[in-house]
Amino acid sequence: MVNNPSILAAALDLDGTVIGRDENISPAVHEAIVRLAGLIPVFIATGREPADVLRYSKELGLTTPQLCDGGANILDPVREVSTWTAPLGPANAELVVTRLREIGATFVATHADGTASTFDDVPGWDLIRVSALDMDEAAADALAKEFSGNKDMYVIKAVLPYNGLWAIDFTLAGVDKASGISRVGDTLGVGPANMVAVGDSYNDLPMLEICGFSIAMGNAPTEVRAAADFVAPSVGEDGLAVAINDYVLPRLNV
Repeated sequence: MVNNPSILAAALDLDGTVIGRDENISPAVHEAIVRLAGLIPVFIATGREPADVLRYSKELGLTTPQLCDGGANILDPVREVSTWTAPLGPANAELVVTRLREIGATFVATHADGTASTFDDVPGWDLIRVSALDMDEAAADALAKEFSGNKDMYVIKAVLPYNGLWAIDFTLAGVDKASGISRVGDTLGVGPANMVAVGDSYNDLPMLEICGFSIAMGNAPTEVRAAADFVAPSVGEDGLAVAINDYVLPRLNV
């Protein structure tokens, strides 16, 4: 990790970090995020689709660029539009969606006009991100292994805190939360060395590793907690509020 004297921006994972199983932001976490956002830019960095990020960023009053689709989509929460995307590519998209159809997997796919969650709703192969959902860990690992040799895609698993099952996210090679927050940082004039990242799953590892300050939630897997500078209590214990109040705020140069 890079040692820097101050935190100038914060990237917050959504599921298992900002929200728990009930998909709501607790009063303590809401208060802490709003307080932090009054001092530095704060943005969500999630594998979820744009509609969810716009919903929660509006609830929190966040106006800086927000990151979704695992780093493949940057949103302007004020105008509610994408300002940048890194499409998966037609060949990759068709390969993934066809395979998910073969194995009967639940999925969600993001495209320019919204999302698709059934094969009949997929408008074409110009997709930004595809996520296979609601898999047990063995099935998720098997799917990730099946695509591990494909160098055109970034494939990573993430836990789904709302049901305890797993997702496999597919984005373009080189596109992950680390590359995404770096691009958001370019618009803010803040490099990752002066950012704090908070997350709870494997897809958060890239941003935890690139940021100068990193926080893992207490509900995170062992490997994720080991990669962090600070381990907060679990999401069910308002861990993000503790992390902001006890770790982030004392490190702000404001």
